[in-house]
Amino acid sequence: MPAAIWDELTPKLVAIKAALRHHLADGTRLAPARLRDAMAYSLLAPGKRLRPLLTVLATEAVGGDLTAALPAACAVEMVHTYSLIHDDLPAMDDDDLRRGLPTCHKRFDEATAILAGDALLTLAFGVLADSYPPATASVSLKEIAAGAGAAGMVGGQMLDLQAESESCPPAVADLERIHRLKTGALFRTALRLGLYSAQAERPGGVDPVALGHLDAFADAFGLAFQVTDDLLDVESSAELAGKRVGKDAALGKLTYPGLLGVASSRERAAELGRAAVSAAEALGERARPLAELARFVVQRDR
Repeated sequence: MPAAIWDELTPKLVAIKAALRHHLADGTRLAPARLRDAMAYSLLAPGKRLRPLLTVLATEAVGGDLTAALPAACAVEMVHTYSLIHDDLPAMDDDDLRRGLPTCHKRFDEATAILAGDALLTLAFGVLADSYPPATASVSLKEIAAGAGAAGMVGGQMLDLQAESESCPPAVADLERIHRLKTGALFRTALRLGLYSAQAERPGGVDPVALGHLDAFADAFGLAFQVTDDLLDVESSAELAGKRVGKDAALGKLTYPGLLGVASSRERAAELGRAAVSAAEALGERARPLAELARFVVQRDR
């Protein structure tokens, strides 16, 4: 990503982290100290914060205000962090490194990690309910429940686990169905929450044309992110990626390089990146940072 876009995004990332600290402190005042520490350890660990960035950038793309989008951005990041904590558990992907640090269950213990994930998930709903007027809160709560739930991220996780033991030959459509749910659903939620924070209280609700462009962006962006994530698992190092690499093949997971090969996977990532950029550009100049973020995702090395 060009240095100029990082210069543009850095103040937003600073604002997001400050808001995360605020909502975490506010929501855990009465929590046991060990649980509070485990939640903070994972939520505030170094990371790209793509999902809350998408919320903020979607808001600004449709004429909204960063400050109004921050609670929604925090809620999305809380849900994402909960999913990472649980993904890393021995019963799931059994990882010991996340964002360059020991995973939550390694730093604390397995039971504490499960409870920290549970607490972050439920805190996300509280943040949305407490931060927005009725129309925005209602549509946002429904959206995050759908994106994170059984027909969204959690459903995709289930399909991913099942694919490890499937005996029939997989197809690209099977792989993309998994990742449209496992990864893409929460990206779509992040973008929609940004739109809702800007427009849900307007007479007539949100702009359906903007919603369509953001959904198209989410679909392409989510798949592009997953293709490059699969490529990094094959080609990167733990030091660069901040997590264990080579684990997908060891677990027998269905991946783009495993199904298509590295070269074709790179072509697919480039194609999806172009589609995401096109969807962002359809929203106008205010969505330029979304287009730049899509270019970054295809080119990233971690």
